[in-house]
Amino acid sequence: MKGNEAIAEAAIRANCRHFFGYPITPQTEISAYMAKRMPKIGGTFLQAESEVAAINMVYGAAGAGVRAMTSSSSPGISLKAEGLSYIAGADLPCVVVNIVRAGPGLGGIQPAQSDYFQAVKGGGHGDYKMIVLAPSSIQETVDSTFDAFDLADKYRMPVMILGDGMLGQMMEPISFPDSADRPTYDKDWATTGTKNKRRANVINSLYIQPEELEQVIWAREEKYREIEKTEVKYESEGLGDADVVVVAYGTTARVVKAAVKAAADEGIKVGLIRPVTLWPFPSEIIAKTAKNVKAMLSVEMSTGQMVEDIRLAANGACPVAFYGRTGGVIPTPDGILEQIRRMVI
Repeated sequence: MKGNEAIAEAAIRANCRHFFGYPITPQTEISAYMAKRMPKIGGTFLQAESEVAAINMVYGAAGAGVRAMTSSSSPGISLKAEGLSYIAGADLPCVVVNIVRAGPGLGGIQPAQSDYFQAVKGGGHGDYKMIVLAPSSIQETVDSTFDAFDLADKYRMPVMILGDGMLGQMMEPISFPDSADRPTYDKDWATTGTKNKRRANVINSLYIQPEELEQVIWAREEKYREIEKTEVKYESEGLGDADVVVVAYGTTARVVKAAVKAAADEGIKVGLIRPVTLWPFPSEIIAKTAKNVKAMLSVEMSTGQMVEDIRLAANGACPVAFYGRTGGVIPTPDGILEQIRRMVI
């Protein structure tokens, strides 16, 4: 399946029945797929009048306790940022897909990773986080979509799947996991009507008293610290005897793997760390690795964003270099290999 359509079908199989979106390249196929499928399964598809409207429809549906989702691409995610902050402030679960295009502004429709800061630092106003999943294959987008809905319900917070135009548009063989094996979560907080049997639930992010708001924010931070302990995911290879370790995520990591293999053929000892969760970030393995290698290299389709988190995790234990292409230009194995060669001279 094409990546965008695989995400949509995976969401449906993960029991998402409410999708609110607005078309923007290169993710429009997600909305198109949902428009065809949702009416056939008793779900709701609604193309909103704007990205702002779409995310607020997600807010309302999430408050009612249903699995709700939206998708967009970079400028559209910017428009959704206020609503995302409201959803986080109300402690509601939802899934947001960002198939990143080059920016800033309208930029271009080619693949990019320049929304890293926007995703992992919250993206909107206030003290909050989103769990951010960064798949590197179509199969992993399917698995990540199932995981995203489960994580959103488990922690009552928004979860973002961060892809790019390459991942959204290419096709690969996939299989879908059995949804019957997934956990279920009680939503006794949802606004589903009291039937005169309980006190009314209220969805809210406004707290007039500063001390009360501070208490709520610190309680949310405790949840984030727990997530950092339990939900970190990454892939690693060749760390045992590496002189240089490359860190890359998403489709860029696939290109890096080719460069790492080419470096090994030349006798250069190179390892790879591929964050699967961008938040929570795999800081612990990076910190541990930094103490045992000569240098690390961040490869990104941006001017350099994840490299800052790598440097924070390394904490000066080794030099951390950066190599990036941007504007929709995809790094090549030869270009990455040349950077690796320079680091071992």
